[in-house]
Order: sequence, then C-alpha cells, then structure tokens
Amino acid sequence: MSFVFPPMPTVSIPVLGQPSHFPVHRIYCVGRNYEEHAKEMGFTGREPPFFFLKPADTLVAVETGQTGQMPYPSLTQNLHHEIELVVAIGKGGRNILAADAAQHIFGYAVGLDMTRRDLQNEMKKQGRPWCIGKAFDHSAPIGPITPIGQAGDVNNANISLQVNGAKRQQSNVAKLIWNVAETIEHLSAAWALQPGDLIYTGTPEGVAAVVSGDLLEGEVAGLGSLRILIK
Repeated sequence: MSFVFPPMPTVSIPVLGQPSHFPVHRIYCVGRNYEEHAKEMGFTGREPPFFFLKPADTLVAVETGQTGQMPYPSLTQNLHHEIELVVAIGKGGRNILAADAAQHIFGYAVGLDMTRRDLQNEMKKQGRPWCIGKAFDHSAPIGPITPIGQAGDVNNANISLQVNGAKRQQSNVAKLIWNVAETIEHLSAAWALQPGDLIYTGTPEGVAAVVSGDLLEGEVAGLGSLRILIK
C-alpha cells in the first residue's frame, strides 16, 4: 500500500522495566470524578460518569527520571493543571463488567490533563463542545506505564501535585466517585475498548493556573512521579 504522504509515527509510552513501548490507540478522560473537584467546579453529588477524548498525539511521554517540557498553549490566559491516575488497557472489549475489569488492564501511569480553562468555560456558557479547552497540542503529559503486577494497591494510592515545590493537589484514588472498574464498565458500554486505550480517570480538588517557567511534579503512590516544565 502506498500513501500520498508518509503516515505519522505511532504514538507510544515507555513501560517501566521493559524495552518495549505501549502503543496508544485512544485517550478517554472522565469528567468531575472526585466529589471535592466537582464542588469546586460548581457541581455536587454522584452524577452519572461522562467522558471526553483527546487525540493520541496530544501526549507528552516522559521517561523515568526525566523532566518533560510543555509549551504554554496559544489562545489562553488561564492554563490549569489536573493530576490524574491513568489506566492503560491491554485487552479490549465491549460491555465489560466491573468485576472483570482488572483482566483488561495492562498497567497504570501518572498523567496530567492540562486545560485551557477560560476557553472551556466560554464554550460551556455558549452550550458548545469544549474540545478547544481540553484537546489541544501537548495537553496530555504522561509518565511511564507501570505494569499492573508491579503497581501495588492503586485503588487506595495517594495522588498529589506540586507546582514549584508547593503542594496544589492532594487526595487518594479511593475518593474517585466512579472507581477504575466502574469507569471501565461505563466506558465499554459506549465504546468498544481496544488494546492501547488510555483512561484519564479524573482529578481531585485544587486545580489552578500555571504560567511559563512553572515546574509541575505529580505523583501517584507506587507509580513514581511525572515532572513537566511549562515553557
């Protein structure tokens, strides 16, 4: 088969302790999945989960011990950080039961769902899709994937983010409104999950703005840390 121009290379993420990389298919994100974050965004209660997507090429994959770089994006004056546990799907499926979800997980990673909050809020006011606030270039930094067998008790892991050494976000994955297994059940009812899919599971409270020159360091216990410099 020939192409009219060379296809883009496969987007991939390093895997902890392995020479092989994890090829990425889609990026699904869960909105408002920690109660305190939902409150700070003006919502309350355990609403049904909802999802949005980012293109695979928005990833900024950072090797263990390295500091990744993210350029400050265009069109915004209010770039927010959102630290998240990321689930990497290794076995696809549709209508996966929560009880069977672990069989479909390859591993976990630390991720950032960077958000042009001013653009997102403006689109919300107008009742329009807010992809422009979420799915922009370099908006999904991520650290290496830790295989599930090496990740420990992820469902009860502390999750945190520091900016220039000062703590901004601090919570525990156990506080997810919809836990990882329930999220996979809901998500696979709407889309057929595929090997290579990533699920950004939501962010705790404490989201706030960052500017050029800020150093972000996010962590999920057992998965190491993710360091990103905003350029």
